[in-house]
Amino acid sequence: MTTKQFGPTKLDATKIPEIAEKWGTPVYLHDQAYIENSCEQLLNMPNAYGLHVRYAMKANSDRTVLRIVTGKGLDLDCSSLNEAARAFAAGVPYSRMMLTTQEVPSGEERAELEDMIRAGLKYNVCSMTQFKMIADFAKSINLDLSIRVHPGATGGGESATRDTGSEYSCFGVHLNNVPAVKGMADELGLRFTQVHVHIGSGGDPEKWRENIDRELGFVKAYFPDATTVSFGGGLKVARMPGEKQADIAALGAYAKQRIEEFKADTNREMQMEIEPGTFVVANSGHIITRIIDKKLTNELNFLIVDGGMELLTRPLLYGSEHPVAVVRQDGTLLSSEYDQAEPGGLKYFGIVGRCCESGDSVRLDGDGNIVPVLIAEPEIGDYVVIGGTGAYSESMSPENYNSHRKPPAVMLTRNSDLLLIRKKQSRDQIIQNELDVNI
Repeated sequence: MTTKQFGPTKLDATKIPEIAEKWGTPVYLHDQAYIENSCEQLLNMPNAYGLHVRYAMKANSDRTVLRIVTGKGLDLDCSSLNEAARAFAAGVPYSRMMLTTQEVPSGEERAELEDMIRAGLKYNVCSMTQFKMIADFAKSINLDLSIRVHPGATGGGESATRDTGSEYSCFGVHLNNVPAVKGMADELGLRFTQVHVHIGSGGDPEKWRENIDRELGFVKAYFPDATTVSFGGGLKVARMPGEKQADIAALGAYAKQRIEEFKADTNREMQMEIEPGTFVVANSGHIITRIIDKKLTNELNFLIVDGGMELLTRPLLYGSEHPVAVVRQDGTLLSSEYDQAEPGGLKYFGIVGRCCESGDSVRLDGDGNIVPVLIAEPEIGDYVVIGGTGAYSESMSPENYNSHRKPPAVMLTRNSDLLLIRKKQSRDQIIQNELDVNI
């Protein structure tokens, strides 16, 4: 290849052996400049009467990532009490968080939730049960609430498992139940000042636009006290070459127009809120693996690398694709799916990990069969670098499957320095909570 850089971050291939030599493989790699640039794109999204951007921290909850994102001005959307507590431990105040969760805490966790709310946490009601749980407390401290509404329509996820707005998902107060919840709130003198809908991750931007129209409709019908309307996240990211990324400026312009029309119709100015996660961090991340073996069957040539589904479950869980690059041990870039001009000299390989699982591969078809990847043929000891892994890899993967240890994570800073941001898990940490019980 004529270039040593590859991928959306223009990663320098010569850094791969440097990272591997210092911290071993597999290893997660993140790019600070890419994360910050993504934050700036979102903050510059067109809007009518103000824009509030929250980062969906479930995408990547590492404390260094959280500090970078909040340092750029994004607040946080948390999916659990533990996420909120984790963010607080990273130095983010509760006043910069909203909790949108399926949990209905009781006992100590309920007390913890109330303490977080008193410290500024915004609570997003996601069910009638949650409303009943929080109502008396909210009334006692004169707390305004947010409500997540299930729109009762076709969702907007890239796959069924990422669709949070259809009848096959259970997120939010279903639109049919909104009048009942709103009636109970009115009786108690409680206000919903924010309305939130999130229809899925990575889907068609047209669905996102449709959600804007739908949501503003029921804000007008049911929520006279609302001053903020959240359109959720799920902004599509182009991980693979040829994929089309969501046009942030165009979506913002559409939302701006519709909110201005809402103002003309109702004389109400609505602040817009969004809560992207993938868009912020997905393409900031790579997983660096080392080729530890090569095998040949009657059907496929295989490369076995030292990190697979225990680090990146998205191919197995969603059928997602991630771009692959091959780097020699001396830092030479052999091939990259982002930069291939001609297929000459390339060969198909099934790229698989170490787990005792047939689905442990970087690429699978809809039936779970391994899909070979066209790459330059490497040698044992060379590196396979998997791109687009900054979101929903570290935060979601079963890293201790087969008792593999969670690998270290490294940040490439805006100054091109390499910093360790998480140590490799020790064997003792895998078993530290197990008890020696005599049976």
